[in-house]
Amino acid sequence: MKISDLAALSLRNLGRRKGRTALTVVGIVLGTCLIVVLISLGIAQNQNYDKMLSEWGDLTQIQIWGGSSYTVMMNGNVVTENQPAQLNDEGIAAICALDHVVAATPQYNPYSLNGRIYAGKGDRYETNIYNIYGLYPEAMEPMGFTLQSGEWLSDDASYGKKVIPVLVGPYAGYNFEDTRRSYDSPKRYRWQGQTDANGNELPPFVDIEKDTLTLTLQSYEDENGNVKSKSWELKVVGVMNEDTAKGWWTQSGFVMRLKDLRMLEEEYRELTGDKSEARTNYDEVYVKVDDMDNVDAVTEALNDMGFTDTYSISDQREQMQAQVARNQMMLGGIAAISLLVAALNIANTMTMAIYERTREIGIMKVLGCELGTIRGQFLFESGTLGFLGGVIGCTIGLGISALLNHLTDILMWVQQTFGQNIDLYAILGDSAYYMGEDNILSVVPWWLLALALAFATVIGLVFGVIPANRAVKISALEAIRHD
Repeated sequence: MKISDLAALSLRNLGRRKGRTALTVVGIVLGTCLIVVLISLGIAQNQNYDKMLSEWGDLTQIQIWGGSSYTVMMNGNVVTENQPAQLNDEGIAAICALDHVVAATPQYNPYSLNGRIYAGKGDRYETNIYNIYGLYPEAMEPMGFTLQSGEWLSDDASYGKKVIPVLVGPYAGYNFEDTRRSYDSPKRYRWQGQTDANGNELPPFVDIEKDTLTLTLQSYEDENGNVKSKSWELKVVGVMNEDTAKGWWTQSGFVMRLKDLRMLEEEYRELTGDKSEARTNYDEVYVKVDDMDNVDAVTEALNDMGFTDTYSISDQREQMQAQVARNQMMLGGIAAISLLVAALNIANTMTMAIYERTREIGIMKVLGCELGTIRGQFLFESGTLGFLGGVIGCTIGLGISALLNHLTDILMWVQQTFGQNIDLYAILGDSAYYMGEDNILSVVPWWLLALALAFATVIGLVFGVIPANRAVKISALEAIRHD
């Protein structure tokens, strides 16, 4: 028997009992629909979590503090073993050698320096140096920093002995205050968004890209009241884009090459007569990983090196995903029960069909029909029940997904039309907090539809096996005598 004939015969048999067939399909529809909707809610929630976390920080970035012991491998050989793990230049070089590490750099702030940055005629405008950071220049672009204008810092570039190149945040000009105004005067300061009496936004006192900037280090007064100082010109080579996920200092900070910042520290030590040993370690280092999925592997490698005090936003991401998975498993039990009931209904429907068609089965055997064909006919019918239920369930699931994604618009329309005050958070629970600006509550990828449809079809086939085997075991003579 051809497959087309088998399909036509099976569909005709299902059409004989339309009511029973419809009721059997309804169970599969309900189970498939629940699977699609529940999994789509979890996918959307995970995506909204990732979007929210990416606004907090880089999901592929690891932050390291301190260390204990580590082993450095070069070309498969142990170079250093059981040594204190240090966040210094050598330790960072070892970190950069790890698989999946794109870049690593400190974000070093020279909190021990005393000095000011001056601009304007007669050094009228000034700011302190608390907002200066030192980074490896070659790591900035791989770490995900971007430029609004200008060019990146380069360790190879030379601008003169008394010139230090810097990158600045777009609002760095607002750091400066007018020293000709008293501390109590509001005109001494400018801030972003400040407007005049006509509502026009006031520019900063200093044009960072055009005005000359001078950094001056100063020692504290000695017993005779003397102060030593030394100055350098700051040359702005580029303006960074603001990225608070990488640090608030990207708004208005100054970024130097790490070697220039180390030089300033050494000069300051000479100014102050500090004879203590210079610092070579960094308080914290940031590591960029090539992919979010490799963050855990890199974290484990860092722990093996002795850098056990680490943090990444992916830690929170895993906790959130685990919570979503728990919720889905609990709700998925409902869908599983629904599918189980539907599967038992399929088995019952096929068993009843065999009982009603016993004489037909006997005639097919007498005419020489192969047992495989008889078995295939009943399996085709049970599989068709699962497939039809899967198609309808997936279609309804897509409709519910679209409805959920427009739920806020619908509720707003209801509120405006009927004047009912609707609490969205009371209806959606925690999902309302994480659905994002696009109000996406449900995401149905193509693979979810394919899996749901395949699962429903397989359920139909599996629970049709026993009735089909029963059909082929019926004796031909007894089947013909059957009323």
